[in-house]
Amino acid sequence: MIPKQLVDGLFSQFGTEDINQLSIRQVGKLVAQIEQQSGVEFIHMEMGVPGLPASHIGIEAEKEALDKGLASIYPNIEGIPFAKEEIARFVRSFMNIETEPTYCIPTVGGMQGSFAALLTAARTNAAKPYTLFIDPGFPVQKSQLNLLGLPFKAFDFQHFRGEKLHDKLEEFLKNEDICSICYSSPNNPTWCCFSDAELKTIGELAEKYDVIVIEDLAYFGMDFREHYGIPGEAPFQPTVARYTDNYILILSASKIFSYAGQRIAMLVFSSQAYNRSYPNLRKYFPADTMGRFIPYGVLYATTAGTSHSAQYALATMLKAANDGKINFVELLHHYGEKAGKMKEIFLKHGFYIVYNDDERELADGFYFTIAYPGLTSGELMKKFLYFGISAISLAITGSENPNGLRACVSFVRMDQMEALERRLEEFVHSV
Repeated sequence: MIPKQLVDGLFSQFGTEDINQLSIRQVGKLVAQIEQQSGVEFIHMEMGVPGLPASHIGIEAEKEALDKGLASIYPNIEGIPFAKEEIARFVRSFMNIETEPTYCIPTVGGMQGSFAALLTAARTNAAKPYTLFIDPGFPVQKSQLNLLGLPFKAFDFQHFRGEKLHDKLEEFLKNEDICSICYSSPNNPTWCCFSDAELKTIGELAEKYDVIVIEDLAYFGMDFREHYGIPGEAPFQPTVARYTDNYILILSASKIFSYAGQRIAMLVFSSQAYNRSYPNLRKYFPADTMGRFIPYGVLYATTAGTSHSAQYALATMLKAANDGKINFVELLHHYGEKAGKMKEIFLKHGFYIVYNDDERELADGFYFTIAYPGLTSGELMKKFLYFGISAISLAITGSENPNGLRACVSFVRMDQMEALERRLEEFVHSV
């Protein structure tokens, strides 16, 4: 057990008494300090960092691009043709959604993609300033809106799955002040996945109330209950794009190709969303379509484009997947194996899963949620630190459940499973 005064002393430096409020990066910093001063190696469940090596295909493509001298040239804001073509092919091959290269734009990671999508959607109509989050979700997206001074609403989907989702969504949308709906599926932090029926509900209501759906697919294809990963063959990644043209899809190379460090992702629009005129956008930039506003108004102002080398890496990795030369989903099953083992250990020691899919057992994947009877999320999070275990509170994800943590499996090694079990035994004994 790590000395309580050491943990409490380091935590006190963060300027808050509520550990629930620490961001993911703050938790990472705190844990690094505890590790350094205690000499105890933590079981890291706080950071959603890929635990697999980056795609060799991408690395070699970047080297080749840099050797050609592209590092000295500003990249095309809308993306290089090679990348745009392969993004469009990927969407057609693995989602069965028709799109064109024009409507596909590389971004500096999914973070810039969500920043651009959320900002732009909120500027489309002055009478509809609110983003609606279907929570729990990635906390940084709300931080982005807070930074921009833009308002949002949210609800926890735990009690509104299936048919209940329709009435709950309409409760918000009927006020006619919502510009966009934002969610992730597979979901960060719960790993729940919206069913096709739920996605149809979201899409149909988006059409009815003229709302943009921002669908975050950072964990594309990672619902391991289905066999995704074969180009042009069902099953395809579920998406709201089958039920509305009012969509922006965010896809990232960070998890599916373990390419987080090079910050490369994709925005995909429907033709309608890309080309539609929104006169209100002209208040902020001399363009009234998303297809012009986002690349030239937002991306140019924030980064001046996505690096050539990262775009070539993305395009080459996507091409390999599109050509059937790699099965990127198969490579990711390692996360599911670890999640299954970790959940088994937690459940054995009296923990329970906070969020589960209603219709069938929750998939084993990148995240799961845990709680311990009688402890709030903050109490559990703090006590875990004394035993060299780190996780984040569900409180910062928009969860209304006061008793849960998000467990990320990516950084937990298989050779740490015995240590995890031993530390949980000590934890239970202390409680």
